Amino acid sequence: MLVAGLTALAGSASAADAPALFDSGRLLLTGGVSTVEGSGGGGLASWATITGYGTRDSVGANVHGTYVNLPDYELRAYGVAVGFYDRVEVSYTRQQFDTGSTGAKLGLGSGFTFDQDIVGVKVKLFGDAVYDQDRWYPQVSVGAQYKKNDKGAIVHAVGGKDDSGVDYYVAATKLFLNQSVLLNGTVRLTKANQFGLLGFGGDKHNDYSAQFEGSAAYLLNKHLAIGVEARTKPDNLGFAKEQDSYDVFAAYALNKNLSVTAAYVDLGSIATFKDQHGFYISLQAGF
Repeated sequence: MLVAGLTALAGSASAADAPALFDSGRLLLTGGVSTVEGSGGGGLASWATITGYGTRDSVGANVHGTYVNLPDYELRAYGVAVGFYDRVEVSYTRQQFDTGSTGAKLGLGSGFTFDQDIVGVKVKLFGDAVYDQDRWYPQVSVGAQYKKNDKGAIVHAVGGKDDSGVDYYVAATKLFLNQSVLLNGTVRLTKANQFGLLGFGGDKHNDYSAQFEGSAAYLLNKHLAIGVEARTKPDNLGFAKEQDSYDVFAAYALNKNLSVTAAYVDLGSIATFKDQHGFYISLQAGF
């Protein structure tokens, strides 16, 4: 009886000491928010951080919905992302690029919408943006995103070579806690036209090119961060020049379960329509 009792007691202690599968143990905002492509990061740029608030002993996840309003277009995106043990991130996002009344001017019909599915994976290689404050090097991750556009005939008609493609990227993120500053730089190999919404490759260029994504954020307090981002894009299509993208954002985390990001975003010229700048809002819920 004594042995059985000690065995049961030891089992209870082990269960109590075991880490929770969903511990939400990381600091607020350190997983970033959801990008328009679903990965953890800023609004435009993928960061090296792993989504969610799970530590190396647990899992974190979120769902998100994003809306971008431009003078001649609208972009809606929604998806889910899961971070495993602060090491691997898997994400899925559905994008809907609504041409609205502009669709008629482009000969597509009013309200014509491009849909795109994006499946992503990210793996942390080394470093920890939060806990490696005494080290000079950043957290570094590599990732890939498979993108599939559902309007292949239109993509080919405007000069695009493919309606699907894969982006590859390496991201480096450094958080300076004492200064409340986060810096990120990402290099992406891509053929995507307008993030893939107008296909991949084109009549001007059909090779992978290296593009840059940068973010700088300042933490006003543990709940609120403000910052800026820039993202370069390839210019593959002869019928319409593609320009780089920028945003100025504010991200507010009510708690580890709910956050909102608002931004002014400038996407440049899209399909011959210039000055596509407007507002961006994204809601994220998770743990």
